Amino acid sequence: MEAQPIVGLKEAVEERRAARSFRPDPIPEGVLSEILRLGVRAPSGYNLQPWRFIVVKQQENKEKLKACAFNQRQISEAPVVLICCGDRLVSQPEYIESIIKLGIEAQAMNEAFANYMREQIPVLFQYHPCFESVEAWTNRHTMLAVAHIMIVAKSFGVDSCPMEGFITAQVKEAFNIPEHLDVCCLLPLGYATEPFKLYGGRFKIEQVCYSESYGEPFKI
Repeated sequence: MEAQPIVGLKEAVEERRAARSFRPDPIPEGVLSEILRLGVRAPSGYNLQPWRFIVVKQQENKEKLKACAFNQRQISEAPVVLICCGDRLVSQPEYIESIIKLGIEAQAMNEAFANYMREQIPVLFQYHPCFESVEAWTNRHTMLAVAHIMIVAKSFGVDSCPMEGFITAQVKEAFNIPEHLDVCCLLPLGYATEPFKLYGGRFKIEQVCYSESYGEPFKI
């Protein structure tokens, strides 16, 4: 039977917190599978899907990862930890063809757009007008998927903790991550222990949104 969410979208967004400690309770396989399936429905430029996730569940591997992350306890406590990576090779012709094939099979792409992708994707990565490095582009899109995963997880009652406190070179060496993959973040998943982290507050919309031009007061 397919796992079903237990929390609505609005509630999942409002209740999500970065969990600092986890209970040892395992995440049911069906729930974890559905979290990942829905999480990677995130958008990406040209549908290139540069995210790659190493799913770490064995305790010895979590301890190894913890040693690469300043011994933060979330990693060894959580039943599952994702090593979230971005692949810089998504601009290669063979990879572009795999995305085109995917789109054609889904009946979401015609030959004209396929040719457009073949022409424009290499140009985007050659001149990168909207990003300074390929790593910046892959991190940008990988974090879209990570955000999806966190909200989807919360809808199933599963807590998470996005982490950037780790030593990249050590993580890559310990988990055989190739040079062309960049480690974007670590994401422990599980069930938070009490007391739960309190809501830290957010700035008012008027402080972070502007109307038409930066600095102009925001108006609905």
